Amino acid sequence: MARSRSVQMMLGAALAMAAPALVGATDLSSNFEQRVLAAQNRERAALGLPQMEWDPALAASARQWANTLAATGRFEHAPFNPRDPQGENLWAGTRGYFSVEAKVDAWLREKQHFVPGVFPNNSRTGRVEDVGHYTQIVWRNTGTVGCALAAGAEEDVLVCRYAEPGNWRGERPF
Repeated sequence: MARSRSVQMMLGAALAMAAPALVGATDLSSNFEQRVLAAQNRERAALGLPQMEWDPALAASARQWANTLAATGRFEHAPFNPRDPQGENLWAGTRGYFSVEAKVDAWLREKQHFVPGVFPNNSRTGRVEDVGHYTQIVWRNTGTVGCALAAGAEEDVLVCRYAEPGNWRGERPF
């Protein structure tokens, strides 16, 4: 039994080390578009929601804001544009340290605080900030996403933009 457990642990470690090669990655940002889309669509699939598709225009919009945040060192949502409404998720962390999947997972971990119901009453903590990234990813009417990664002096900044935007008061996420 102990030998079997040891073999399982060695195989698990080998698989974890090989994972980047299995998805075609050679570093933490290779195949960015496919990986950031897949990381979000896995959660949507688990909930039986339609998969989001990549939108180059949303990615270009995200790239502009990610570059602004990285250059200025600020960390804030872009001003809302009612003529072109987009949802937005932001992430920042130690430069060059986190994989794309780990960045998205920070948003997906908010699921632990999520409770079904009408937005914004979806958080066990009572704080919409504790579930807002998660609900944007799984918002039933969101069909497209575009993301961009920018490197600041000390942090990487990930911005994802979504259409149709989510987190509308009085609506259910899914």
